[in-house]
Amino acid sequence: MATDLISTILAQSRTIAVVGLSEKPERPSHGVARYLQAQGYRIVPVNPACAGTMVLGEPCYANLIEASTALTDAGQPNIDVVDCFRRADAIAPVMDDAIRIGARYVWMQIGVVNEPAAEQARAAGLGVVMDRCIKIEHAAWLAESRTEIKTQGAS
Repeated sequence: MATDLISTILAQSRTIAVVGLSEKPERPSHGVARYLQAQGYRIVPVNPACAGTMVLGEPCYANLIEASTALTDAGQPNIDVVDCFRRADAIAPVMDDAIRIGARYVWMQIGVVNEPAAEQARAAGLGVVMDRCIKIEHAAWLAESRTEIKTQGAS
């Protein structure tokens, strides 16, 4: 069951930066980003190792600042969610950049927990999800939404 914050993130967000997105299809970050893209979200790849290339048909950026600047310069909507495929000890600089670009939410994937960074983001007004997979949560949220619609239709 999705929490209110997770439901809000999934319903209101359109543009998701995937920090640590791999160009390798077998990597979890690639599979999650591909799934989100198929669900209608705009994916913004962020990975210094792939910067300047295309990943899932989108330009890849070295960092969130570069990505946000490129979107703004092109007149496109800014990043709503920063989805982190990074180790917990590498999250603090990502959090700093998420705050700087004005992202609304930060999502740390399964196994990624960094309370000090999460508190920093919350203090700056960002919603934070930790140790959860956005793909799994999205699928559960969709199933829950469909069940609610069917239940309402049966009334």
